[in-house]
Amino acid sequence: MTREQRGGDIDFGRTLWIVRVRDRVDGRIDIRTVGVCAALLLVTVVVSVVAVGTGDFYIPPNEVIAAVFGDAPRLTEIVVMEWRFPRVALAFLFGAALGVSGAVFQSLTRNPLGSPDIIGFATGSYTGALVVILALGGGYYRTGAGALVGGLATAAVVYLLAYRRGVQGFRLIIVGIAVSAVLASVNTWLVIRADLDDAIAAAVWGAGTLNGLGWSQVGPVLAVSIVIASCLAVLSRRLPMLEMGDDAARALGVRAEPTRLMLVFLGVALIAMVTAAAGPISFIALAAPQLARRLTGTSSVAMVPAACMGALLLVVSDVVAQRVFAPTQLPVGVVTVSVGGAYFVWLLAREGRKQ
Repeated sequence: MTREQRGGDIDFGRTLWIVRVRDRVDGRIDIRTVGVCAALLLVTVVVSVVAVGTGDFYIPPNEVIAAVFGDAPRLTEIVVMEWRFPRVALAFLFGAALGVSGAVFQSLTRNPLGSPDIIGFATGSYTGALVVILALGGGYYRTGAGALVGGLATAAVVYLLAYRRGVQGFRLIIVGIAVSAVLASVNTWLVIRADLDDAIAAAVWGAGTLNGLGWSQVGPVLAVSIVIASCLAVLSRRLPMLEMGDDAARALGVRAEPTRLMLVFLGVALIAMVTAAAGPISFIALAAPQLARRLTGTSSVAMVPAACMGALLLVVSDVVAQRVFAPTQLPVGVVTVSVGGAYFVWLLAREGRKQ
């Protein structure tokens, strides 16, 4: 247990589980964080069951659960497992990926504004995917490759422009905002120059939508998510050391620049994965890590709570997008931008009061 004082408020400690391997402390698990993650996942499951059951063909929650386990009438199983469940599963995976990506970049920049959709990486992924769609006709894997290349190229440009004997978080954010503005203009120009049908398709996809997605996307997304999550699990212990500064990280045996570059690559890969399938979905990566941090009461952002919060936010946003103006379905990005914009204004005001 620890005791510390912040801003006059006394924290009387947190209850931890100590993990020991051969009489050596191998890790610490915060019970409050575990409880918050469990609660977020439970709420997400409940919302998911409701989302799968609602629509023109209503299915009670007990029948939804029965269909998942293969114990429901054939028509119910078709509606649940083939039509609705893949969309909810993708909303869960995409939300978790966006939350983790936001946690990585906010930790690296040590700033709550350090989100990939603020510092331009998401916009760069959109640019790369848009070029592939308009020039090569799209395709999931080609669009994914284009999104990854665009995101990495943007990250490289932002990183090089912000580099001055190291990378400071605030400088990275300012440069990223400027690069994002330039890329947004490029994206608009690409859409204007495209054929009408391609421009309409690109504009709808560019709003961020889960419409039309199914099992064909779930498999690749799940596989990529597992690989990236495994890599991040290895690097996650180095993030708190990087937050203390490069000198402190090096003193603790962490190679600061290579570790930071690997984390940037993995964070961009998560954004590219989402962008390739659903288009740019804004503000989940910005809001999820900070909301999770406030619930867990930790001093810094953590990946697992951010993933749970991101999954919940996107699942709820997609339910709103489908049902508020039913039978018309909105792109989920419209909902996240509407809610996230208000959160962004509040966050800017809060950060301004700290100066």
